[in-house]
Amino acid sequence: MKTSASILAVGRPDITVVLVSYNTVHLLGRVLAALESGRNGLSLQVIVVDNASSDGSVEVLKSQYPNVELIANQTNMGFARANNQALPRLRGRYVLLLNTDAFVSPDTLSKTVSFMDANSKCGVLGVKLVGRDGSLQPSCRYFPTPWNLFLASTGVARFFPRARLVDDMSWDHKSVRECDWVPGCYYLVRREVIDEVGLFDPRYFLYYEEVDHCRGLRKAGWSVIYYPFTEVMHIGGESAASAESLTSVGRQILPLQIESELLYFRKHYGLLGLASGVLLATLSDIVTACKALIRSLDGNRAKAAVRHAGTILKLLVDTRLASRATR
Repeated sequence: MKTSASILAVGRPDITVVLVSYNTVHLLGRVLAALESGRNGLSLQVIVVDNASSDGSVEVLKSQYPNVELIANQTNMGFARANNQALPRLRGRYVLLLNTDAFVSPDTLSKTVSFMDANSKCGVLGVKLVGRDGSLQPSCRYFPTPWNLFLASTGVARFFPRARLVDDMSWDHKSVRECDWVPGCYYLVRREVIDEVGLFDPRYFLYYEEVDHCRGLRKAGWSVIYYPFTEVMHIGGESAASAESLTSVGRQILPLQIESELLYFRKHYGLLGLASGVLLATLSDIVTACKALIRSLDGNRAKAAVRHAGTILKLLVDTRLASRATR
């Protein structure tokens, strides 16, 4: 399906949509069609940043979607840097960062823009995220800390009922709620926020970029809001799945997540917070390995925990105590 000419805005559009594409050619038509179907009179500027896909994504975009603005990278720039590449082209009143595996409902764009128009202090808006089967995904989240990650990974959170875990799934997600951060698969940002605090820290190749961004804009006095009255279906993992079969990137997902976590802790909690994070994560791996061996004689799980601890320590060295990124 070719994108209709109506998706191309003249003048200042209501929304600039930025999609970072990496080997998801099979999803592009669907995500763009959903945007067109959900315009409801809104004007859109659509920018696709392709991260050196090897599945023909660039050729399909050039031939079938001439009204989409394409930035074609020769190497994989990661999620944060790829989104930042769109900054000079942004023209919309709002900027929507949308995953290629996230599909808006017919009322998503109109409802979220209307909410932002009516709530001038809302800097970033997220929505209810559901999977293929309609199951609720984490959509309204607390900031990660060394302590709450330890509680979640060891399974001892039940002994600390007042602790704020990153994902609180104990409520029905049916009311508007201010939160710490919302996932980047549907991330509607007010343009004034980008002008004031920028977009993503380029050191995060993948993971934690939206966590870090929400922390910065909240510090600047903006709110992050979860909005439940529309849904976005998020398949999840499509780029990673394709990467596993096409390149070695799929096997790098875990180290990339650990690296981003270390960078985040060093940036926001300093060396003491970083040390706490490493200590608690290593302790969690020890607990996991012991449980695996004692309770179920699961050697593979124990080895995985040991490898995880080893990866943390290696990245701690490679990043010079989380003061720089490795790529």
